[in-house]
Amino acid sequence: MDIFNEMNTRGHEQILFSHEPSCGYFGIIGIHDTTLGPALGGTRVWQYASTDEALNDVLRLSRGMTYKSAVAGLNLGGGKAVIIADPKRADRESLFRAHGRFVDSLGGRYITAEDVGTSPQDMEFVKRETRHVAGLLNLSGDPSPVTGYGVYMGMKAAAKQRWGKDTLEGKTVAVQGAGKVAHFLMGHLHEEGAKLLVSDIDAEKVKVCVDEFGATAVAPEAIYDAKAEIFAPCALGGILNDDTIARLNAVIIAGGANNQLADERHGEAVEARGILYAPDYVINSGGVINVYGELQGWTTERSKRKAQEIYDTILRVFAIAERDGVPSYQAADRLAEERLSSVAALKDMWLAGDR
Repeated sequence: MDIFNEMNTRGHEQILFSHEPSCGYFGIIGIHDTTLGPALGGTRVWQYASTDEALNDVLRLSRGMTYKSAVAGLNLGGGKAVIIADPKRADRESLFRAHGRFVDSLGGRYITAEDVGTSPQDMEFVKRETRHVAGLLNLSGDPSPVTGYGVYMGMKAAAKQRWGKDTLEGKTVAVQGAGKVAHFLMGHLHEEGAKLLVSDIDAEKVKVCVDEFGATAVAPEAIYDAKAEIFAPCALGGILNDDTIARLNAVIIAGGANNQLADERHGEAVEARGILYAPDYVINSGGVINVYGELQGWTTERSKRKAQEIYDTILRVFAIAERDGVPSYQAADRLAEERLSSVAALKDMWLAGDR
């Protein structure tokens, strides 16, 4: 991979590498854009097949965090970190303390938090080496409740756009994935009276949703063919592709998974089928809102009130799509870029300390 070419193409400010041989730590931090504030993004631990694969994740995810924070109205830039390691590794203290030292070396330009393969306890190890970390125990911790609530509000906005009213009562929602975000989402949907279909490769997680929410279990591969008004991807990314889009019966796609489109052209394919797509990094921004709330000292309730704004933001995305005649995923990018450009255009004020 030509890293400088990739940085230039995607607009990154910095890509940094670190190695600590004593514990086998290999880390990469990507800082995409700090126009709005310090770069925030979680640390992902994964056994990548190659350095290029890990680097591509950093580049893609850090850019997504810039856009996510921008559309959420937060004073944060976008960053991401990956640690190339087994996510089930048992001896975690040295690994995450090494990572904390790497984060601290950036002096606050990057703030980390939990992500795939990490936990609030891991962030406590990071905190022993740096104050530039969030998602800590007894503070914001697990962002899933706020993320799930935000997805629910975004789904209601999509219903408003499609049907003229935002009620989900009686609507059938096919939820792909039964993890923590999906669980909280299904709780809100069940309370409103939606009918739930659920799939996951973990049968125990599916059983919990069946017992708790009266959901109907669906085989993982069959969820794409399920008869439902709304398809909610809440598992892995890249699931909207040449095969799956043609199989969907839903008229709305609204879920918590990251990077749902396998490729940008699949956003065009969704549009061509007449399916309303709530862009992933807009609808699932409750997680970054939750972390931002911790940094600002907000209560959980205040973070949830901020996540309610996802409803209006999703409607703004749809309005831009109609105004400019573009698919919703492009409209979301334009909304983010408009905010970034407007703040970047502000002139600096002369300060006495500048003399």
